[in-house]
Amino acid sequence: MPGITDNGVRLLPAAERTAAPWKNGGGVTRNIAASPPDAGTDDFVWRVSLADVEGDGPFSAFPEVDRTLTMVEGAGMELTLGGERRTVDERYVPQDFRGDVPTDCHLIDGPVVNFNVMWRRGAGAPPAVAVVRGRLTVTGKALVVALDEQGADIADVTLDHYDAALMDSTTGTAALHARGRTAVVTFH
Repeated sequence: MPGITDNGVRLLPAAERTAAPWKNGGGVTRNIAASPPDAGTDDFVWRVSLADVEGDGPFSAFPEVDRTLTMVEGAGMELTLGGERRTVDERYVPQDFRGDVPTDCHLIDGPVVNFNVMWRRGAGAPPAVAVVRGRLTVTGKALVVALDEQGADIADVTLDHYDAALMDSTTGTAALHARGRTAVVTFH
Protein backbone atom coordinates (compact mmCIF):
# COMPACT_ATOMS: atom_id res chain seq x y z
CA MET A 1 0.00 0.00 0.00
CA PRO A 2 1.52 3.37 -0.96
CA GLY A 3 2.38 5.80 1.78
CA ILE A 4 3.29 3.25 4.47
CA THR A 5 6.84 3.24 5.81
CA ASP A 6 8.84 0.12 6.66
CA ASN A 7 7.73 0.38 10.29
CA GLY A 8 4.02 0.67 9.47
CA VAL A 9 3.49 4.46 9.61
CA ARG A 10 0.98 5.88 7.10
CA LEU A 11 0.91 9.61 6.26
CA LEU A 12 -2.54 11.25 6.36
CA PRO A 13 -2.01 14.69 4.75
CA ALA A 14 -4.18 17.61 5.88
CA ALA A 15 -4.49 18.77 2.26
CA GLU A 16 -6.46 15.61 1.37
CA ARG A 17 -9.23 16.18 3.95
CA THR A 18 -12.58 17.63 2.96
CA ALA A 19 -14.86 19.65 5.21
CA ALA A 20 -18.11 17.92 6.18
CA PRO A 21 -21.03 19.59 7.94
CA TRP A 22 -21.53 18.80 11.60
CA LYS A 23 -24.22 16.33 12.50
CA ASN A 24 -26.32 19.29 13.74
CA GLY A 25 -25.31 21.61 10.86
CA GLY A 26 -23.58 24.17 13.10
CA GLY A 27 -20.02 23.93 11.76
CA VAL A 28 -17.63 21.77 9.78
CA THR A 29 -15.41 18.81 10.60
CA ARG A 30 -12.38 17.43 8.83
CA ASN A 31 -12.03 13.74 9.66
CA ILE A 32 -8.46 12.58 10.20
CA ALA A 33 -8.98 8.88 10.94
CA ALA A 34 -11.63 6.48 12.21
CA SER A 35 -12.21 2.86 13.05
CA PRO A 36 -13.51 1.25 10.99
CA PRO A 37 -11.89 3.44 8.32
CA ASP A 38 -15.10 4.24 6.42
CA ALA A 39 -17.30 4.70 9.51
CA GLY A 40 -19.84 7.49 9.64
CA THR A 41 -20.97 9.53 12.63
CA ASP A 42 -23.30 6.75 13.84
CA ASP A 43 -21.11 3.65 13.53
CA PHE A 44 -17.50 4.52 14.46
CA VAL A 45 -15.65 2.76 17.28
CA TRP A 46 -13.31 5.76 17.49
CA ARG A 47 -12.96 8.89 15.39
CA VAL A 48 -10.39 11.71 15.31
CA SER A 49 -11.11 15.03 13.61
CA LEU A 50 -10.55 18.78 13.50
CA ALA A 51 -13.62 21.00 13.89
CA ASP A 52 -14.00 24.64 12.88
CA VAL A 53 -16.33 26.40 15.33
CA GLU A 54 -17.38 29.71 13.78
CA GLY A 55 -20.36 30.66 15.91
CA ASP A 56 -22.20 30.11 19.16
CA GLY A 57 -24.58 27.18 19.47
CA PRO A 58 -25.09 23.59 20.58
CA PHE A 59 -22.64 20.78 19.97
CA SER A 60 -23.94 17.69 18.20
CA ALA A 61 -25.10 14.94 20.54
CA PHE A 62 -23.35 11.57 20.26
CA PRO A 63 -25.19 8.90 22.30
CA GLU A 64 -22.92 6.42 24.12
CA VAL A 65 -19.80 8.33 23.03
CA ASP A 66 -17.11 10.00 25.14
CA ARG A 67 -14.77 12.62 23.77
CA THR A 68 -11.59 14.55 24.37
CA LEU A 69 -11.58 18.07 22.92
CA THR A 70 -8.36 20.09 22.60
CA MET A 71 -8.59 23.71 21.44
CA VAL A 72 -5.75 24.42 18.99
CA GLU A 73 -6.67 27.82 17.52
CA GLY A 74 -8.60 30.81 18.82
CA ALA A 75 -9.29 32.61 22.09
CA GLY A 76 -11.58 29.99 23.58
CA MET A 77 -15.09 28.93 24.42
CA GLU A 78 -17.48 28.97 27.32
CA LEU A 79 -19.12 25.54 27.34
CA THR A 80 -22.25 24.60 29.24
CA LEU A 81 -22.25 20.82 29.73
CA GLY A 82 -25.51 19.52 31.18
CA GLY A 83 -25.98 22.81 33.05
CA GLU A 84 -22.37 23.09 34.30
CA ARG A 85 -20.10 25.80 32.89
CA ARG A 86 -16.56 25.09 31.72
CA THR A 87 -14.16 27.65 30.28
CA VAL A 88 -11.88 26.31 27.55
CA ASP A 89 -9.43 29.16 26.95
CA GLU A 90 -6.01 27.48 27.01
CA ARG A 91 -4.69 25.91 23.84
CA TYR A 92 -3.36 22.36 23.73
CA VAL A 93 -5.02 21.24 27.00
CA PRO A 94 -7.19 18.14 26.45
CA GLN A 95 -10.69 18.36 27.96
CA ASP A 96 -12.74 15.19 28.56
CA PHE A 97 -16.53 15.09 28.50
CA ARG A 98 -19.45 12.89 27.54
CA GLY A 99 -20.74 13.24 24.00
CA ASP A 100 -24.35 12.60 24.98
CA VAL A 101 -24.58 15.40 27.58
CA PRO A 102 -26.28 18.49 26.11
CA THR A 103 -23.43 20.91 25.37
CA ASP A 104 -23.78 24.54 24.36
CA CYS A 105 -20.89 26.72 23.17
CA HIS A 106 -20.32 30.47 23.42
CA LEU A 107 -17.16 31.71 21.68
CA ILE A 108 -15.05 34.08 23.79
CA ASP A 109 -13.55 36.16 20.97
CA GLY A 110 -14.09 34.74 17.51
CA PRO A 111 -13.75 31.32 15.85
CA VAL A 112 -11.80 28.38 17.25
CA VAL A 113 -10.45 25.10 15.88
CA ASN A 114 -10.77 22.00 18.06
CA PHE A 115 -8.95 18.69 17.83
CA ASN A 116 -11.49 15.98 18.72
CA VAL A 117 -11.05 12.36 19.76
CA MET A 118 -14.31 10.42 20.19
CA TRP A 119 -14.85 6.80 21.14
CA ARG A 120 -17.82 4.56 21.71
CA ARG A 121 -18.38 3.58 25.34
CA GLY A 122 -18.05 -0.15 25.95
CA ALA A 123 -15.94 -0.78 22.83
CA GLY A 124 -12.73 -1.33 24.79
CA ALA A 125 -10.39 0.93 26.71
CA PRO A 126 -10.58 4.63 25.81
CA PRO A 127 -7.68 6.07 23.81
CA ALA A 128 -5.05 8.08 25.65
CA VAL A 129 -4.67 11.66 24.37
CA ALA A 130 -1.56 13.76 25.05
CA VAL A 131 -0.12 16.92 23.52
CA VAL A 132 3.68 16.75 23.50
CA ARG A 133 6.85 18.50 22.34
CA GLY A 134 10.33 17.05 22.09
CA ARG A 135 11.59 13.56 21.37
CA LEU A 136 9.94 10.33 22.43
CA THR A 137 9.21 6.81 21.25
CA VAL A 138 5.66 6.00 20.17
CA THR A 139 4.69 2.37 20.68
CA GLY A 140 1.78 0.33 19.39
CA LYS A 141 -1.30 1.58 17.57
CA ALA A 142 -1.24 5.40 17.61
CA LEU A 143 -2.21 8.50 15.67
CA VAL A 144 0.18 11.48 15.65
CA VAL A 145 -1.06 14.92 14.52
CA ALA A 146 1.06 18.08 14.14
CA LEU A 147 -1.08 20.76 15.81
CA ASP A 148 1.00 23.83 14.92
CA GLU A 149 3.17 25.21 12.13
CA GLN A 150 6.42 23.84 13.61
CA GLY A 151 5.41 20.29 12.68
CA ALA A 152 6.92 16.95 13.63
CA ASP A 153 8.81 13.97 12.25
CA ILE A 154 7.93 10.34 12.90
CA ALA A 155 9.61 7.31 11.33
CA ASP A 156 11.13 9.35 8.49
CA VAL A 157 7.75 10.99 7.75
CA THR A 158 7.59 14.79 8.04
CA LEU A 159 4.31 16.20 9.34
CA ASP A 160 3.40 19.77 8.47
CA HIS A 161 0.60 21.74 10.17
CA TYR A 162 -2.39 19.38 10.76
CA ASP A 163 -0.78 16.45 8.89
CA ALA A 164 -1.18 13.12 10.68
CA ALA A 165 0.55 9.75 10.77
CA LEU A 166 -1.17 6.51 11.74
CA MET A 167 0.78 3.63 13.25
CA ASP A 168 -1.47 0.64 12.78
CA SER A 169 0.74 -1.98 14.42
CA THR A 170 0.21 -3.21 17.96
CA THR A 171 3.89 -4.14 18.25
CA GLY A 172 5.71 -1.44 16.26
CA THR A 173 7.65 1.53 17.61
CA ALA A 174 8.65 4.80 15.97
CA ALA A 175 10.81 7.73 17.00
CA LEU A 176 8.85 11.00 17.21
CA HIS A 177 10.48 14.43 17.09
CA ALA A 178 7.71 16.90 17.89
CA ARG A 179 9.18 20.29 16.98
CA GLY A 180 5.87 21.95 17.82
CA ARG A 181 2.75 20.95 19.73
CA THR A 182 1.85 17.46 18.58
CA ALA A 183 -1.07 15.25 19.58
CA VAL A 184 -0.37 11.59 20.29
CA VAL A 185 -3.48 9.44 20.49
CA THR A 186 -2.71 5.90 21.69
CA PHE A 187 -5.26 3.13 21.16
CA HIS A 188 -5.34 0.12 23.49
